[in-house]
Amino acid sequence: MNPNQAPNPAGRKRRTLLLLGAAICFCLLLGWLSYRVFFGIYLSNERHLSAQRLDAFARSLEATLARHESLPGLLALDPALAALLREPANPQRIAAANAYLEAAQQGAAVAVTFLIDAQGMTLAASNWRLPRSFVGHNYAFRPYFRDALRDGLGRFYGVGVTTGEPGYFLAAPVRDQGEVLGVIVLKVGLESMEQALAGAGDTLLLTDADGVVFLSSDRKLRYRTLAPLGDTVTARLAETRQYGNQAITPLSATAIPTAPSEPQSLALPGEAPRQRLIHTRPVGSLGWQVVQLGDPSEARAAALGAATAVAFAAAFGIGLAAHFRHRARRREELRRVYGELENRIAERTADLTEQIAALESTKAILRETRDAAVQAGKLATLGQMSAGISHELNQPLAALQTFADNASALLARGRHGEVAENLQMISELVERTGRIVRQLKIFARKEAPTPQPVSVASAIEHALMIVEPRRRETAARIAVAPVARDLRLIAEAGRLEQVLVNLLRNGLDAMAGQADALLEVGTRHDGDKVAIEVRDHGPGLPEEVRHHLFEPFYTTKPAGEGLGLGLAISLTIVESYGGTLSAHNAPDGGAVFVLTLPAAGDPDAPSDT
Repeated sequence: MNPNQAPNPAGRKRRTLLLLGAAICFCLLLGWLSYRVFFGIYLSNERHLSAQRLDAFARSLEATLARHESLPGLLALDPALAALLREPANPQRIAAANAYLEAAQQGAAVAVTFLIDAQGMTLAASNWRLPRSFVGHNYAFRPYFRDALRDGLGRFYGVGVTTGEPGYFLAAPVRDQGEVLGVIVLKVGLESMEQALAGAGDTLLLTDADGVVFLSSDRKLRYRTLAPLGDTVTARLAETRQYGNQAITPLSATAIPTAPSEPQSLALPGEAPRQRLIHTRPVGSLGWQVVQLGDPSEARAAALGAATAVAFAAAFGIGLAAHFRHRARRREELRRVYGELENRIAERTADLTEQIAALESTKAILRETRDAAVQAGKLATLGQMSAGISHELNQPLAALQTFADNASALLARGRHGEVAENLQMISELVERTGRIVRQLKIFARKEAPTPQPVSVASAIEHALMIVEPRRRETAARIAVAPVARDLRLIAEAGRLEQVLVNLLRNGLDAMAGQADALLEVGTRHDGDKVAIEVRDHGPGLPEEVRHHLFEPFYTTKPAGEGLGLGLAISLTIVESYGGTLSAHNAPDGGAVFVLTLPAAGDPDAPSDT
């Protein structure tokens, strides 16, 4: 071929088509690779966000379950239960146990509490008045009954065989002199957890160790399984009647994997097959899992947009190179192509910018919602603490108004000496109001659970300020014996004040309506112990009351004025520091409570006030 001969138009066209095809294939390949990379990044971000949501839900559920775990063991300490198990046919024992369980159920805000003997027969229950009472039913087949007898604590979620209502069962053995006589059980409803699932947006499931869904954001998905159940599991569920007469069917035609790396195609009941992002997180110690079936369409659309931008950017680069190579012949045409590519890239970039802005806005809303929830919780707590001293604040504020008005009138009359006296009174009232507010903030402050030296004088002073409104209501007088400023004991300031406030309020309540009521507070240092005595001059403690004084849910106050947990909690706090809390009657009348705690070894150590 003559080099000076013009190129064959057909060959040139074929070569151009080949180059164009190669460029298109390169851009498509780069776009596909970019799509896979961006899709993986967006999926990773989605997994991270889902893990955070699942972790938050799981922690909330674990906290809900753990909150009641110690309650069965605490309730089992009541002697009325052991007495009934010893004499199951005694009507008086039955009535006492029913009343105790009913009060415990109302005080602990659980669904029901009931007492089972060693053979599984229910002897007493909080719902003994209802037609569907548990009394007389045998629950020996339930796992929580066997686990409580064998391990000391039974946990089980299932549908009630008597009421048909699902719930979480906690059981503990009832012992008397080391002998296991029966089991006390409480049932906790998890309706709030299911409501939280329903408000999560994506489909959320809570499954047991066998993969059976027992809570779901979509109620029609309950009592389905992630995979077909084996014969052994089916037989066990039938034996324990965990889910009553509910038909347990698979959630999907194929087993749902619990930890897939890629979205899975699933066909849920009543829906067409579609891609789902599956995230799981274990919950608690019973093998439960919370499963999220997310929607990958948003991540897929974002990845597709990013990959399209990359592909067009690559095509732009290729077009730009071709522009410089063929500038002489294709300048005008390449300029047109360049303009079209610029417009397309601008459109895609604008789409991506809007998507990124929307994502940032969503994150900002989530942060603001979280901060608002935290702040609302703080304000609610402060509101509860400040409600009791509102009267104490109103008095100095009203006095401030009066003295300010008097000062203005006196100043107008030129009586400057009396104006100075009024201003001095205003300053003292402001300082008094400041002390009240500061003490409220200190009392409401969350402390690190670390015992350390605490000033006894400061703790008593702060506790007296907290109970001041109640003292005014009862018109009582509180006499505090002088306390050495360097006297310290080992505790936590907030909890010690909580115990003192409880003892002071009990003393004031005991003298309510009594003329010339007097409450005495004294301290003494006995070797390595510090004792604080709170004595009232009320009617004293009857013998039958004194024996049950520190038992949970035992109270002599009228209904609605206390659950009977104050002294039981105080005793727990004191014993956690290695101290004691006791009560006796004074020889000349009135009750005496003695709080003893270890003395601080170094009197010069800084105190937590």
